[in-house]
Amino acid sequence: MRLRVVSLPALALLASGVAGVLIPTMSFPASAQDEPAVHDLVWDAFVPQAAEDAPTEVAAAPAGIDRRVVAVGRGDTLMDLLTGVSVPRAEADGAINALANVYDPRKLKVGQQVTVLFEPRRGGTRRFVGLELTADVVRSVSVARTGDAGFESAEVKKEVRRELVAAEAEIRSSLFEAGNGAGVPVSVMLAAIRTYSYEVDFQRDLQPGDRFKVLYERFVTADGKVAGEGDVLFASLTVAGEELAIYRHKTRDGRTDYYDRVGESIRRALLLTPIDGARLTSGFGMRMHPILGYSKMHKGVDFGAPTGTPIYAAGNGVVEEIGPHGAYGNYVRIRHNTDVTTAYAHMSRFAKGVRRGGRVEQGDVIGYVGATGRVTGAHLHYEVLKKGQQVNPKAADLPTGEKLAGRDLQAFEQTVRATDRAYAEARAGLQIAHTTDRKACSGTATC
Repeated sequence: MRLRVVSLPALALLASGVAGVLIPTMSFPASAQDEPAVHDLVWDAFVPQAAEDAPTEVAAAPAGIDRRVVAVGRGDTLMDLLTGVSVPRAEADGAINALANVYDPRKLKVGQQVTVLFEPRRGGTRRFVGLELTADVVRSVSVARTGDAGFESAEVKKEVRRELVAAEAEIRSSLFEAGNGAGVPVSVMLAAIRTYSYEVDFQRDLQPGDRFKVLYERFVTADGKVAGEGDVLFASLTVAGEELAIYRHKTRDGRTDYYDRVGESIRRALLLTPIDGARLTSGFGMRMHPILGYSKMHKGVDFGAPTGTPIYAAGNGVVEEIGPHGAYGNYVRIRHNTDVTTAYAHMSRFAKGVRRGGRVEQGDVIGYVGATGRVTGAHLHYEVLKKGQQVNPKAADLPTGEKLAGRDLQAFEQTVRATDRAYAEARAGLQIAHTTDRKACSGTATC
């Protein structure tokens, strides 16, 4: 079975400090589930994590073959490695060309090992007959000589099983750090943060004591190596005592999105935070202007971030203006509909391909944080305008996402029940693990 891991774009790496607990892995074979909405797989490719130190697993070389293991150094190419162990350049070139059919030699990492194969010949000479390397956690590749001059490549793939993993954490400073402390992979946390960015202002809404839960997919090889993470199936944020739960669901017409418990899409017309890793430095309203020295209406929100941080289109639309714009510096304005536009100022540069009159999709990179125009430091100034007037992005009355109805809503309710059961089983596994641990360490001083 070949799988495709779907990953979401990254948003918002936030402050530090957290407490959390990881809930043990639970494996759910398809035959054991009566709710296909959560557990059916339809992926056709799989993109695993790199594994430079994983053992090579390819078809065994013939008996009597000498194996020379070489490690990739900084700046090394595969040609460098092969000629460095006395492989003739013409033969090395043939082997590399054959390898390119199953693996890009330019993707070799520092420290990665390549096994070069030689056949001993009379008189103490050796003949180059092939090579082996581990491409990633689930795939090994090899090249073998065919005849006097030709080479052919092959690959061996490991079977991968799908597991569901649940985790929960108490937030002490930020959602990202809470997940990190609970052992949730960065890719999963960034996907969850990205999804919640339609609904939650991470700078102001989250408070110490709020809680976070997540249920996500993990892919593991038969020998126990983690090959990668898949989709977030469920997440829950409890903010000021109110739970914001989201469920991944595929509609009958094939669209996949995240919905709240009543079947309303979490996706909103505009992102609240159209930038990665930012901190809110100035809100909407009256303030003492840091340069002009007097009180002045601040008609947007400012996000402090390092120069070069990507800035995202807050919603689908058409680029209405792009270029220098007085005190705004490098500036982009996007029209989303007849009433709503968004503006982004002080950019260091614009993203390639962004042009006046061009269409952008929500989440597309449109530029990068800078300090152009009238500023005291690098930041993004972000505005939401309704009928040409700047409004508070937090309080703006903007269109919400779609709401499921009819048979789609019934199917979604089935997804919710199946997902809730999966998460409950994971929690049950946590309780069993805790009970076993207490018994195992009874009477010891380090429990």
